[in-house]
Parts: sequence; C-alpha cells; structure tokens
Amino acid sequence: MCGIIGIVGREPVADRLVDGLKRMEYRGYDSAGICTLSGGQLVRRRAEGKLANLTREVAEHPAPGEVGIAHTRWATHGAPTEQNAHPHATGEVALVHNGIIENFKPLRDELLALGRKFESETDTEVVVQMLSRHIEEGKSPAEAVRTVLPRLRGAFALAIAFRQDPDMLIGARLGSPLVVGYGEGETYLGSDALALAPLTQDISYLEEGDWVIITREGATIFDVDGNEVERAVTKSGASAAAIEKGNYRHFMQKEIFEQPTVVAQTLRSYVRQLERTVALPQIDFDITSINRVTIVACGTSFYAGMVAKYWFEMFARVPVDIDVASEFRYRDPVLEPGGLALFISQSGETADTLAALRHCKEAGQTIAVVVNVPTSSMAREADLLLPTHAGPEIGVASTKAFTCQLAVLAALAAHFAVKKGRLSKDEERAIVDHLLEAPACLNAALDHDDDIAQMAHLIAPARDVLYLGRGPDYPLAMEGALKLKEISYIHAEGYASGEMKHGPIALIDDHVPVVVLAPSGPLFEKTVSNMQEVRARGGKIVLISDAEGIAEAGEGCMATIEMPKVHPLIAPLVYAVPVQLLAYHVACAKGTDVDQPRNLAKSVTVE
Repeated sequence: MCGIIGIVGREPVADRLVDGLKRMEYRGYDSAGICTLSGGQLVRRRAEGKLANLTREVAEHPAPGEVGIAHTRWATHGAPTEQNAHPHATGEVALVHNGIIENFKPLRDELLALGRKFESETDTEVVVQMLSRHIEEGKSPAEAVRTVLPRLRGAFALAIAFRQDPDMLIGARLGSPLVVGYGEGETYLGSDALALAPLTQDISYLEEGDWVIITREGATIFDVDGNEVERAVTKSGASAAAIEKGNYRHFMQKEIFEQPTVVAQTLRSYVRQLERTVALPQIDFDITSINRVTIVACGTSFYAGMVAKYWFEMFARVPVDIDVASEFRYRDPVLEPGGLALFISQSGETADTLAALRHCKEAGQTIAVVVNVPTSSMAREADLLLPTHAGPEIGVASTKAFTCQLAVLAALAAHFAVKKGRLSKDEERAIVDHLLEAPACLNAALDHDDDIAQMAHLIAPARDVLYLGRGPDYPLAMEGALKLKEISYIHAEGYASGEMKHGPIALIDDHVPVVVLAPSGPLFEKTVSNMQEVRARGGKIVLISDAEGIAEAGEGCMATIEMPKVHPLIAPLVYAVPVQLLAYHVACAKGTDVDQPRNLAKSVTVE
C-alpha cells in the first residue's frame, strides 16, 4: 500500500515530509516524491527506487516551503519510474494518490480529446488533469474537488496542493484510509496514525466519501454529499518508537522475537485466567443462533483462517466455508440467513477483504473481524470487533500478526463451542490452560534460532522447496512456503502430506529440499509415512518436530529442527516460529531485502 503524508506547517516541511515517508517504508514501494509550495510555485522532487535516492535529490535540489505533500508509490498503472512517481502535477495542481481509479481510461480519453497533455502512464494523472481543467476555468480548489470526486470510480485516498492557494491542502478518501492530524498551528494528512506519530497524537479518521480542507487553523470536513460534518478527534496511541529496530538486524527479525509478548498481550483480552474461561468483547447477537461461519481473508491471514476452520469444526461442530477474498464475490456465494461472516486482516483495509465484507453485510450476515488496527475500515463496519494486539508490524512479510490472529481465532472457536454446548467447563478450562502455555512455548521455539541460522545455507541454493503438513499443519506448510517465496524469492509450495502421491511427488529429486512439519501426536505416523515416500525418491528432508518425533523419524534427514512438545491446539502458533525463522535466515543468506521484498506491499488496498 502506498504511503501519503501532507503538512500545512509553520516552518520548512521538506525534511519532515521525507522523514514521514521513511516511517511508511514498511508498506512497500518502488518510487517516492514530495511537492512543496514556495513563492507561488509547486516545487516537485521525485526519484525511483529507495528513499535514499529521494533524500539525495532533495539535498542536491532543495524544496523550500511550509506546506507540502509526499508519497511512496507501489506501482499499479505504469512502470516504477521517476516519470510515473507521485506527486503528479500540472502548473496549478499537485496530487498524491493511494488506490486505483478504475474508470481512468474513459476519463483520460475525454481529457485527451480536450487537448490535455499527459506525461505519465498512471491512472492518477487523470485526477490532476481534471482538477487543473476546472481551476483554469475559474473554479476554486474546493469547487474543483467537489466537481471531480463524484466522477471517480475505484478506491482512493488523495492529498492535493493548489498553486493559487498555498496555505491549505485538500484530502479525500473512498476505499483507502486517510487521517487528519491536529498540531499546534499545524495540520496534517496521513495514510494512518503511525505516519503522523512523531507530529501529533490527535487525529480524526475520515469516513467513506469524506473530503477535507486543512489549514494551519484546523480542518473542515465534508461528507460524500458535500455537507460539513464533524469527525471525532481521538488519541492515536501510535508511537514513533514502535518503528525502531532496536538491536535487531531487520524489523522482521524483531517482530518474530516479539511474538511471545504480543501473543500473551492478545490472550489477556480473550481469557479470564483466574476463572480459566474464554471471554470475548460484548456481543450484540445470539451466538447460539449462528449455524454457519464463512471465513474470508488474503495471504497469510487466509492461512490463519484455514487453521481456524479446523478449530471451529472440531470444537464447536459449526460448518465453515473459507474463501480467498479476491475470489469470494465473483463466485456469487450462497449466504444463508443466520450465518456469521468472519474477516481476517492485519491492516483492516485490504481492498478485496473489505469489498467481501460489504457484500456479506448486504446479504444479511453478521460481521466479525479479526484485525490489528482497531480504528480501520473493517473494524468500524463490524458487528463484532476482535482486535489482535500485535502492535505495528513493519516487515512486509507478516509474522507476529499471524500468531496473534491464531490466538484470537482459537479463543473464538472455544467460545463458540462453549455457547453451543459442545465443551464442558472442564474442557474449556483445559483449552484455556493450553492457550496460556503458548507464550512460553513460543519462547522455547525461539531458542532454536541459532540452529536454524546454521542450517539455512542448505536451503539457500535451492530453486524449489516443498513444505508438507497434515491437519492444522497443512495451512502452516502453505504459510511456510509463502514466507520463503516472499523474502528469499525461492519458488516454494505447501501441500497436505497425503497429496504428495497425487502429483507433487513428480518434483522430488536430490535438488529439492522438503520441509516436513510433524509434531508427535495422532497424525505423526501418517505424516512420517509420506515423508518416507519423499526420502525413497532422493528428497532432502528438513524435519520440524519435537524431541520424540525427531528420535523416531529424524535419522537420514538433511536437517532437523526441534520444537517443544505442545498440545495440538497450540501447535500452529508454535510451529509458525521455525518456518518464519527458516525463511528469514535463508533470505539473509541470499542477501535479499528482508523487510521490503521486491514487488510486495504491506497492505493491498487495490483489487
């Protein structure tokens, strides 16, 4: 997801704009730029690649001015070049944009027919050209914005500067988040609260269709119909310190090691330790009436949902459907009355997932969301908000958000089971006890970091890697493969162990490492049997298991990674650690950009 920051200030803003962009590097980007207002002119500086290139450009060619906008771009329309970098500008208007303008082609054709000249390949430039046309015709900035916004289809957050009015900025949002920050004699726009953390803690979240005029005196907000409205000013709680790496080499490494703490923090919100019971936030609907759960998510969150499907059906005996968000609406799913639609998203702004949520809401489903940002769009539109407490996750590849999602989903499944009469009090206490063991078990898993680092060189040369698991370890196998793909750029796939003989076994040779997740327990023997099929065909096996499992099946493996012996309920949380660490250390061995892998964005706010 691209990043936006805008400042109407009392002192030069260029350096603060660049610093704001640095706080949003975690989102993923491939170019960046700023535009300030100075001496009646729009002063624009852009660069492709990393922010160091923009920093150098601004140092060599200063951008004076006390008002400005800035942007990190993740390419959608047009290659990641300086020409396509934001801000886009004419002589009258400069603009930065998160999202996508779906109807840009007919708008562009209309503007070309009128003689407008384009300099980029982006969808965003049509907005700049439309606004400029209205300004040149004599409209005020507010009138131009009021005229253009209704013509845009898609998703956008906009920050706009106007040459003729150098003491203000205009922001707008539809489908992409945008916040207003309030300082002393200064006002700000940002993609999220974290972007503004060092500048202010006082923020307002714009709602769908809102647009805003900000000046040094404050903000005037209008709704989608152009009516002036008030939006609550809240304390963001975002901390600039949260985006420091400390003594860690990468944010991803730091976030992997934060998991025992943040999972404990999350569980404290969902279990009552003294009573040993599960507790959820206030629910305004009858949970016993829910006859089906539909889980929708993307990427890592989807794999968390796959684990939750096992839990819901095993404990609560509630049937569960699960869909990738980008496919959900397009197959026109059957949504029966009395269903719960459960959406999982780290950011709470994922475009596909948010669209699916609104589809389910229109179909009369009760809406629950598991999100890490309790002020996000999904959180605000839900009937039941289930926040994780992972804190800001800066690494693009999700780690601690995933384990916190699992913790919340396990508690939710247990709560369903209790309310449905499927768990006795003693069984509920046992589940709570196991959940409360998770942070210590995560710590024990992290103790094997050095062992994993030492064997990463065995995986780094591979072109293909397979991951195998059964039951809830099957989604973990897919998550492990995803992590390796994301940050090391090695092709990897996760399979259900029993599916190997139905096709993937054709890939096995002595150049293909196979990572097997096999905690000892009821599924161990079946998984080991599939592992032996791999070994018989020359496959190089990395076995992740506990001491008992390694003693039984570790002989002849290329490497083994020992985990603590844990109850099957929390095994997905604990076994997430070694697959994360393996991907991390392989990426380090290969020298890839761990925190900002190529082509990826932290939150995907376009379909």
